[in-house]
Amino acid sequence: MPFLYQTFYNFRNLKNDTIDLSNREVYFVGENGQGKSNILESLYYSAYGISFRTHVDLQIVKTNEKNFSLNALYKHENYDVQKISVIFENNKKRIEKNGKRISDRKELINTIPCILFCHDDLKFATGEPENRRFFIDQSLTMYDSSYIDEIRNYKKILKSRNLILKNHEYEMLDTFDNQLAAYGVIIQQKRKKSIFEFNEIFSRIFAEITGIEGVSIQYDPSWKSENVQAFLLENRDRDKFLETSLSGPHRDRINFVKDHKLFIPTASTGQCRLVSLLLRVAQAVYLSRATGLKPVLLMDDVLLELDPNKRAKLTSLLPDYDQLFCTFLPGEPYERYMHDTTKVYKIEGGQWYEG
Repeated sequence: MPFLYQTFYNFRNLKNDTIDLSNREVYFVGENGQGKSNILESLYYSAYGISFRTHVDLQIVKTNEKNFSLNALYKHENYDVQKISVIFENNKKRIEKNGKRISDRKELINTIPCILFCHDDLKFATGEPENRRFFIDQSLTMYDSSYIDEIRNYKKILKSRNLILKNHEYEMLDTFDNQLAAYGVIIQQKRKKSIFEFNEIFSRIFAEITGIEGVSIQYDPSWKSENVQAFLLENRDRDKFLETSLSGPHRDRINFVKDHKLFIPTASTGQCRLVSLLLRVAQAVYLSRATGLKPVLLMDDVLLELDPNKRAKLTSLLPDYDQLFCTFLPGEPYERYMHDTTKVYKIEGGQWYEG
């Protein structure tokens, strides 16, 4: 199993102790605000070196404390037991793998392939275009470290280009346009390929759950011309006038369509929730196919809004996983999903008890 244990020190409201996570399935049961999601957050943090709830590490530290640390022991069948440590002290973060400091979070790629399901995923369906771009980019960066560099370089060049447009200093525009096009075309090619592969998974499982055929993900890239440099030059006066870059991967559109029409504006709240949930299922399948690794699934109160029939269908569509961590409220019938080896922890006031 990937996660064998997790040790907390001043992390959120969790007690400073070690929790056994060596079972294939672990359920955390408790009222809201007791620390269930904090445990999932710690697992995600160990996998990617960042929280899914905030990018401000100081917000993670326990009240009245200044530092925190996490230690995770994990093992895949492909390699030996290894240890990830995250130490936040003096307002700086240090990540270590097997006692050796890593210089970039991308060095954690393909280490612990976690897929997070949470309530905020709804924004992938109903939120702004940047939320859907983030989802596709996240899916790619989970296994392709070169894509991380390409996104970083593109954003750095875009920032510089926007600065010279704002300052009306146009001497370097040709250079920045060439660089922007070079990285931007790679990003769009990888997005196009990943969305094509996602559709193969997503459309099928959405139809299985809802009975609605033909719902798919549509990619509408901002650059449609094969000669991107010429396109940028042709639209340069518009960018100069508005002092910003109006085209590029940062303006790409990703939508859900049915019969060539937008699906989300007419979809019910339940259907939108299913879109977001099944995107995560598709992401888990996609990651597993790309890496050959079984994912670790973190499900944070995401089954609450589904009726029992859809819950059963959703769980049956999950890919073969290495581990599954779920949070539940006390009144939920989580016993229906348990197996003989499932471990249940009751969470109260940041402490856990087997039960």
